[in-house]
Amino acid sequence: MNEMTTKPLLKITDLSIAFRDRKLIQHLNLTVQPGEFLAIIGENGVGKTTLIRTVTGQRKPEGGTIQFDVPAKKMRFGYVPQFRNISEEYPLSMRDFVELNLLHLRPWLTKKEHQRVTNVLTEVGIENIDNTSMGQASGGEKQKAYLAQAIVNEPRLLILDESTASLDVEAKNELMGLVKKLNQQDGLTVLFITHDLPLAKKYADQFLLIRRNGQYEEKPIDQLDTTQDIQ
Repeated sequence: MNEMTTKPLLKITDLSIAFRDRKLIQHLNLTVQPGEFLAIIGENGVGKTTLIRTVTGQRKPEGGTIQFDVPAKKMRFGYVPQFRNISEEYPLSMRDFVELNLLHLRPWLTKKEHQRVTNVLTEVGIENIDNTSMGQASGGEKQKAYLAQAIVNEPRLLILDESTASLDVEAKNELMGLVKKLNQQDGLTVLFITHDLPLAKKYADQFLLIRRNGQYEEKPIDQLDTTQDIQ
């Protein structure tokens, strides 16, 4: 294995995180390799989303360091949130919604960017309904649009924050199948926050279990006990 493949995309060293007066995570050490698919699991309130907010620079840790294989300012993230109930009157089409992630510098897209949007819509399987308004799309279609929006700017780290919650089994597997394809074919690194242990075991490579006492364990996904209760 050469040096490039052994350098972690993300390296967390002795990280401690608190929320208000409560310590959430203590002395976390974690490496995420390029192309890894890591499921982050644990009970509600243990700090999973807070950890992600810290990794992406939205909040500061109590202690420890977070390093990427590029300068932090150059690190590109993609984010797919938990299912949101968008109003039926929401005016943007699915294509317009995806384009939003490319309109932060100027109010129009280049020819290359328009093609990129088309390619991404095709990749997630909504190219034939791209003119459908987000408000009229099904839950699974909405999440595919969120996924397309997340990857249109070619992130190096894709974060799924309970993105399959509230979806039916078929929609969950469609979404995660797309993510796994991006992971395997394009080498996209994935962090997947979830309570769905069978889903995590089906698609992830590794898991990070955060416990209520601030402790944690990281293991290969085949060692995940899907019968434990982490609700």
